[in-house]
Amino acid sequence: MKVRDVMHKGVDWVSPDTPITEIAKLMQGHDIGCIPIGENDHLIGMVTDRDIVCKGLASKDFNAARMTARDVMTEGIHCCREDDDLAKAVHHMETLKIRRLPVINRNKRMVGMISMGDVGQSATADLLTQCVKGVSAHHH
Repeated sequence: MKVRDVMHKGVDWVSPDTPITEIAKLMQGHDIGCIPIGENDHLIGMVTDRDIVCKGLASKDFNAARMTARDVMTEGIHCCREDDDLAKAVHHMETLKIRRLPVINRNKRMVGMISMGDVGQSATADLLTQCVKGVSAHHH
């Protein structure tokens, strides 16, 4: 099974200047928990719902009207390719202890997003068990 078989297609990225209120509305509208951040045609980071809460809402100088993706995003980005084997992508998420990965094509264009939820709906039980253990390990 390949990444393209389970990924969410058509997930977009937004610029680092996007207000976090807009990002939260995108997350709600698409029922997703993270939005990739891109600048000059390159992915540069990721904003998760947790970033908005922990680095945004919880910060001393929180101002919803002025806070942007750049203020709360996690810099650096890990991706997988749409033609990667699903097990390879899962292993990548497990190693990095992350729950979501942007998916790129051969031209390094973002074509979707893969999450543990996507994997859970279509992966084998063995792959899923291994994966959940790896991602959850750091929460104990």
